Amino acid sequence: MQIHRLLLLFFLSSTLATGQAIPPSAAGSKPASQAQQKALAEAQQKLQHGQTAAAIALLQPLADATPPVAGASAELGLADYRSGKLLEALGAFTQAEKENPNDQESIQLHGLTLYRLGRPAAAIPYLKRVRQWMPHADADANRVLGLCYLNSQQYEEARKTFALQYDVAPDSGAAYLLMANMLMQANLPEMARTAAQQALKRTPGLPMAHFIVGEVDLYKSDPKDALEEFERERAIDPAYPTTYDRLGDVYIRLGKYRQAQQALTKALSLDTSSTGPFILMGKVLLRQGDPQTAAMYLRHAVKMDPNNYISHTLLGDAYRGLGKPEAARHEIDIASKIRASQQLKLQPVR
Repeated sequence: MQIHRLLLLFFLSSTLATGQAIPPSAAGSKPASQAQQKALAEAQQKLQHGQTAAAIALLQPLADATPPVAGASAELGLADYRSGKLLEALGAFTQAEKENPNDQESIQLHGLTLYRLGRPAAAIPYLKRVRQWMPHADADANRVLGLCYLNSQQYEEARKTFALQYDVAPDSGAAYLLMANMLMQANLPEMARTAAQQALKRTPGLPMAHFIVGEVDLYKSDPKDALEEFERERAIDPAYPTTYDRLGDVYIRLGKYRQAQQALTKALSLDTSSTGPFILMGKVLLRQGDPQTAAMYLRHAVKMDPNNYISHTLLGDAYRGLGKPEAARHEIDIASKIRASQQLKLQPVR
């Protein structure tokens, strides 16, 4: 099984075949009996067809035998991994590596198992070993390693690893921009802002760097600084619709509704697939005292995404402004139910 198929297991819980032949006996162990070889082959077939429970039942006695049947622990670890039995998988991969220290598949899955168990720092040595063997074999392997570094607060190593994944120089503006994006996804906005600024120092005029700085400024409720950053981004890339969406948001916060409407019109001219500009346009028109036109935009937003409580709330305001109290109550009730449902999902499991 190749490295990219291992990563597919991690991200998609795939049930792809391993494609492994029965490995030779480990050094110092006696050859497996014919019955054991048959059981191992049958277990591999069951794994290929997604029958993990049946495979585990066959593999466990082979892995527990004295000496263990060569290859059984590696297959057992894979079966446990697919079944979500991560602690059991950890033990099986440890045994597999004792039998064969160069088993790349077990070593990488060992690292992925540790990552899924919330132990990214412990996962790093295993994933690094695989990268040393095959440094350019699979970009996803570098991504997972980069996430491990990120979650372990080893930010410089994370940047270098993401740079390797995307084939850019580790100290380049592009590498810092990639890192800024990853930090935003990790909900570390201040660090993302710093990384984006570092990207601009190395490559002035780099697209998306000013946008990220502006996003963080907007998040910090600093619309004036955000406006400057989004305007700089617009000058670099005038065809990116989300910049105009953000400009519309900034102008609304500054009470400049005419400029907001102009920016949002540009956003919609470039892209009509996002609900954001429709919602913001509805908000602008409500502020300008035009509930009729606002309702048109907001109905479209609701049609695009019926589960957005903001759209329903604003549409309720529009209907209230149009003298339609029943329709307004209907939208407000929907908004309340959606919001309550979303808050319930965020409650911690006890």
